[in-house]
Amino acid sequence: MTVVDETPGEPSDTRGRVAELLALREQARRGPSDRATEAQHAKGKLTARERIELLVDPDSFREVEQLRRHRATGFGLEAKKPYTDGVITGWGTVEGRTVFVYAHDFRIFGGALGEAHATKIHKIMDMAISAGAPLVSLNDGAGARIQEGVSALAGYGGIFQRNTRASGVIPQISVMLGPCAGGAAYSPALTDFVFMVRETSQMFITGPDVVKAVTGEEITQNGLGGADVHAETSGVAHFAYDDEETCIAEVRYLIGMLPSNNRENPPTVASDDPADRRGDVLLDLVPADGNRPYDMHKVIEELVDDGDYLEIHERWARNIICALARLDGQVVGIVANQPQALAGVLDIEASEKAARFVQMCDAFNIPIITLLDVPGFLPGVDQEHGGIIRHGAKLLYAYCNATVPRISLILRKAYGGAYIVMDSQSIGADLTYAWPTNEIAVMGAEGAANVIFRRQIAEAEDPEAMRTRMVKEYKAELMHPYYAAERGLVDDVIDPAETREVLIASLAMLRSKHADLPSRKHGNPPQ
Repeated sequence: MTVVDETPGEPSDTRGRVAELLALREQARRGPSDRATEAQHAKGKLTARERIELLVDPDSFREVEQLRRHRATGFGLEAKKPYTDGVITGWGTVEGRTVFVYAHDFRIFGGALGEAHATKIHKIMDMAISAGAPLVSLNDGAGARIQEGVSALAGYGGIFQRNTRASGVIPQISVMLGPCAGGAAYSPALTDFVFMVRETSQMFITGPDVVKAVTGEEITQNGLGGADVHAETSGVAHFAYDDEETCIAEVRYLIGMLPSNNRENPPTVASDDPADRRGDVLLDLVPADGNRPYDMHKVIEELVDDGDYLEIHERWARNIICALARLDGQVVGIVANQPQALAGVLDIEASEKAARFVQMCDAFNIPIITLLDVPGFLPGVDQEHGGIIRHGAKLLYAYCNATVPRISLILRKAYGGAYIVMDSQSIGADLTYAWPTNEIAVMGAEGAANVIFRRQIAEAEDPEAMRTRMVKEYKAELMHPYYAAERGLVDDVIDPAETREVLIASLAMLRSKHADLPSRKHGNPPQ
């Protein structure tokens, strides 16, 4: 007879062991206490698991290392070893497509990152890269776990290294649902998209107390690094919403517009919007007079499937629009000047915004459509001293480096260097179209006439009459709608009402486009 040496209280058979496992899992799922959950809800915040449930399809989440606990000692840590160690990691599906997730659990150590916590994140990031699937981080943490010292800081280094390795390989989306201070803020900055929730999420390198101690300035956390600050002023956040539910729903929508990785194309969906639908409203929507403003959003709504699009950085650098939309079910990236803001000029912020968007589209096989109505670069001492040359060069570099299908359409003005930078034929646009209202020139007729005919105007008996005459002459000679087409700089001048049909047919032709860049380790883009 075999004698089994049992430890008192331990189960002796498989059923007992399974019951023990289920109890441990339930303990991990519940979190530290009901009181901690209530405190989280009292702040208007969801728990980490509630957030994951909103993000992924029902019953699709598979958790990794749920029973992981830290091994740190000192400062009372050895007496507090909760399961998950303050971060939930795993994968699920969004509309049936695999997505990897990690979510800080603020109820455990305030979501602070320790060695075990970081190791879990490293593992799920490595899995996402290997599987070729998007990675979503639901951030709600208090930074590095001070009790673990430099080991916690090293954990951030591993995250940054993986963010960089995954860049342009899989979509990375950071969702800010709580505080993110110090070095922790650099991980979201390395990802493709940053979402924030008003009032409850903040990002800054040094907090209000440090700012006050060093500079004497007094400011609140939201005033320093809240959602509206980063969505409107700094450009750190691409999206800002009033509540977590709406924010996470929009994350799901964005994922549906992106491929799983850089080896795939974005998902195509069937569209009921006819490919040959005419847009006669465009004939009246865009004034022929180049000095009259209009809303470029309405042009985009008229062109894309069902008028539906997702604008990126909607409230930052409003003089340029960057959006994801569909044409005949195919995802496209749209870059468009906005005449309602600063007359649609390019400036430092607009150049940076569009350059990053073009790079993202190119990385993830999203064709780019550029809608031009640009009077030039914004003049001024602040712009020149702020580096408009190198910032404008970022957009130029991004377009020149892009190998996805590229189509540009000139609606009205396309002046000077801004015309060249905005994906002109000369920098590699596959197809360039123009409306009959286009004005492509080195500069506006008035400015050109003042330079070219300066002497004639100054010597005329009636300078104003001479200036008017010279402006008219310049327009007739060099700025008529077919000047660029006659020289092969525009592939066709099209009826605005047929724009949607022309774009869709052109995209269909370019779908199999293949272009190779020169062999190199990487380029050295302007900074």
